[in-house]
Amino acid sequence: MTSTAMRVLVTIGSVASIAFGAWHFFVPRAWDWFSYTAPEATELVIAVRAINVFFSLSLVLFGLMNIALAFGKEASSYSTLVVLGATVVLWTTRVVLQIIYPQGSAIAALQYGMLAAFVVVLACHLLPLLAEARAFLLSH
Repeated sequence: MTSTAMRVLVTIGSVASIAFGAWHFFVPRAWDWFSYTAPEATELVIAVRAINVFFSLSLVLFGLMNIALAFGKEASSYSTLVVLGATVVLWTTRVVLQIIYPQGSAIAALQYGMLAAFVVVLACHLLPLLAEARAFLLSH
C-alpha cells in the first residue's frame, strides 16, 4: 500500500474497528445482557460471553493487523489483500445485517447512525482493498 490517502482510510477504519471491539468487551455488563436470560441457562450465558469475547478480540486484532500491514515496510501486497479482504467481508456482513435486521430500531437516529458508521468503516477498508487489488493486478 503506497498511497497516503489509502493509509489514512485504513487507519480510520481500523481505529473504528478497534474501538468497536474494545467497546464490545464491556457491552454485556453495561447493558446487563444476562438479566434477560433465565438463571438456569448457564450454558447459554457461557456461550454468549465466549462469542462476545471472540468477536471483540477479532475486531481489535483485525484493526491492528490492517494498521501493521498499511505501515509495515515488509508487508506484501498479497498479505495486505488477504487481510483487507477478510475485513471487508466482515464489515459487509455487518452492513447487510443492519439493513435486514436493524439494531436500534426503537430510535431511528440510532438505527441509521449505526448503519452510517458501519458503511463508513466498510468504505475505509473497501477503497484501499480495491486500490491494492488494482496495483497488484497491474504488477503481475
